[in-house]
Amino acid sequence: MSETTTDTRSSGPFIAAIDQGTTSSRCIVFDRDGRIVSVDQKEHEQIFPRPGWVEHDAAEIWDNVQEVVSGALDKAGITAEDIKALGITNQRETTLLWEKATGRPVHNAIVWQDTRTDALCRELGRNVGQDRFRRETGLPLASYFAGPKIRWLLDNVEGLRERAERGEILFGTMDSWVIWNLTGGPDGGVHVTDVTNASRTLLMNLHTLQWDERILHSMDIPAAVLPEIRSSAEVYGTAGGKLAGVPVASALGDQQAALFGQTCFSEGEAKSTYGTGTFLLMNTGERAVNSYHGLITTVGYRIGDDKPVYALEGSIAVTGSLVQWMRDQMGLIKSAAEIETLASSVQDNGGAYFVPAFSGLFAPYWRSDARGVIAGLTRYVTRAHIARAVLEATAWQTREIVDAMQKDSQVELTALKVDGGMTSNNLLMQTISDVINAPVVRPMVAETTCLGAAYAAGLAVGFWPDTDALRANWRRAAEWTPRMDAAVRDREYKNWLKAVERTMGWIEEEQ
Repeated sequence: MSETTTDTRSSGPFIAAIDQGTTSSRCIVFDRDGRIVSVDQKEHEQIFPRPGWVEHDAAEIWDNVQEVVSGALDKAGITAEDIKALGITNQRETTLLWEKATGRPVHNAIVWQDTRTDALCRELGRNVGQDRFRRETGLPLASYFAGPKIRWLLDNVEGLRERAERGEILFGTMDSWVIWNLTGGPDGGVHVTDVTNASRTLLMNLHTLQWDERILHSMDIPAAVLPEIRSSAEVYGTAGGKLAGVPVASALGDQQAALFGQTCFSEGEAKSTYGTGTFLLMNTGERAVNSYHGLITTVGYRIGDDKPVYALEGSIAVTGSLVQWMRDQMGLIKSAAEIETLASSVQDNGGAYFVPAFSGLFAPYWRSDARGVIAGLTRYVTRAHIARAVLEATAWQTREIVDAMQKDSQVELTALKVDGGMTSNNLLMQTISDVINAPVVRPMVAETTCLGAAYAAGLAVGFWPDTDALRANWRRAAEWTPRMDAAVRDREYKNWLKAVERTMGWIEEEQ
């Protein structure tokens, strides 16, 4: 990484951020300009006990976190004294229960992708269905979220419910686990979470920002296991170990951290992270906007005692993974980068549209009966046209979420800030700008998730004075503006929507 070279490095002080992600844990040290000073990263094991079940060993993750913290400090040639604050960002919804007295997990963490609670969610929906708790939480009742995972553990681990009710067991998403261990663990560890992570449990009331007693009762979860809900930027406690004396001063779920790192502080500002799948979040200001168009209402962030800032979130299941599929399963390209060259060799898609509903459609449809289609094929179509249709699929899916956001919020999208691996594809970025009819902007620092956690921690300790100072740090690496004729955009969108219709109802519901 060019940012880790020593000759241009600024002298401290610095802010560190831990990103406890789905596949790995990282620690990044940032300077006052928001530039990367050093990075260390380590992967952890993905455990698949049965089809649809995904687990992590939380003890392994905590060991890795300590290792990457040491590694990042060593690479930067600094000590804890040079670090003014530490921020935490994390894979969201992954659920852990552990013993208060020993810090020993009572079971592997159940990962956000895990679907073992599907039947429980249907049962909890009773006669209302997946909207049963949406008014309070902003979320559909789905196996994705943490609440049903807690209930599953209480029901399935011998003797756990009784111990939980006696106050011997603690629940946390990975932010809580890391903060508890950093601040002493069994010896006085602080048991907290922040509003963004709490908003992904199905247990927090979006309007009071507190655990909802009625929902806890409905889900049969004892309040004794829950952490205290705090803001996203405040000092929760002081770290021990390698970071002894450093204030632990922020926590943000990973997608919210990226929103913060992209400095989307005004209503209508949005970021989209293009990875295996895609997460698009739009700042809706101090309003928790109910979605009637298939999106999730979530807390964007809360700085100290300020009012919370809310967001609408839309997720696309298949974006980068479609390019991988073209490479690995179809053999139509040899490398991910080659798709841009191939797609650029033709002027348009030749009339072909590719809807990658490989495991159903996510936002804004939420149709698990859909499957992928390539529509509009004629003998004119070449593999170059298919490559172009693959990139356009990500652009049109982005457009559908942007449309849903604008309908829900009544706020016009001013620009889309982008990050993630696919943003290196210039043709894709131009296509997205064309179809959403708004500028698409890529920042200099691509590690926006860690940067967001660092920014929030820095604000909490006065390292940066305010969000204006963070905006001043944000530097544009590239910008794309719309070039597509409005009539062409409308015609192509109509064709895309026709292709989407063709995917639906492919899987017949099994009775």
